[in-house]
Amino acid sequence: MKRKYGFIAALLCLSLMAAGCSSSSEEPKEVVTTDAADTSGEAEEAEDTAAAEETEAEETEENAAAEAEDSGAVTIEEQVLVDQDGIKITATEYVTDGFMGDGIKLLIENNTDQDYTIGCDALIVNDYMIMDLFACDVAGGKKANEVMYLSSSEMEAAGITNAGKIEMYFRAYDADWENLFSRVYAEIQTSAYDSMDTTPDDTGLELLNENGIRIVGRTVDENSFWGTAILLYCENTSGRNVGISVENMSINGFMMTPYYAAEVYDGKKSIDEITILSSELEENGIESIEEVELEFHIYDLDTYETIADSDAITFSAK
Repeated sequence: MKRKYGFIAALLCLSLMAAGCSSSSEEPKEVVTTDAADTSGEAEEAEDTAAAEETEAEETEENAAAEAEDSGAVTIEEQVLVDQDGIKITATEYVTDGFMGDGIKLLIENNTDQDYTIGCDALIVNDYMIMDLFACDVAGGKKANEVMYLSSSEMEAAGITNAGKIEMYFRAYDADWENLFSRVYAEIQTSAYDSMDTTPDDTGLELLNENGIRIVGRTVDENSFWGTAILLYCENTSGRNVGISVENMSINGFMMTPYYAAEVYDGKKSIDEITILSSELEENGIESIEEVELEFHIYDLDTYETIADSDAITFSAK
């Protein structure tokens, strides 16, 4: 009888041990399943957060653009201007600097293995030639952010309050001044494009009108930065890109050195100064400009061929 009870007790012990082993072996499976579910939930939450942040960034950008447009500020859309010979230039933003004036922020990518300088052969705003001082060095395989500023003084002289159309001719050259490319054209139409005024401000004394070149003397500024300046309006409908210089200039009968060089592309206009140094006026005892005599030399910018040399032109500055 004791053996029977002992045998039954042994069976019960074995059954309890088997149940315990089975229960303990299932617990890790439950933990693994729970962790996987938690990881999946975290991934979905991260994706939702990223999507929400992207949407918020897009809405912020759109709101900023709308606010800028409502305030009358000029804006542009991001756009690729040049993608050639391993050089990529992207206009990213229209900026306004209190000191430098308005400008176009450019992202320049040099995807070659050589260092290059990116410059501008010509800058044209609302059909007026505008001086640029743009040059950006970019090492091979590198990028750079740089602003191409629009000369505020020349914009003001041309009567441009908002830049609607900006035309640029880019070039890239190496340390030996060898061009990778030159005069690569790009155009930006800003948010002010539809409202820009391209009516020429050509009031003044017409000095020359021949061969598609018209030159008007507008004003004499005796308080110019370097001395005295005679402001000229030029218009080119000749069918060629031209350069204009001044030769054999005299003031009140005394020979002067005129500092003037204008480049006017076909179909475009310019406002430029003939600068006369104060020191030259003082050396010749000239206190006020009364009579000016000069000649214009007009040449083809591509071939340097002479288009015309004007006769002596005399006019009163009074």
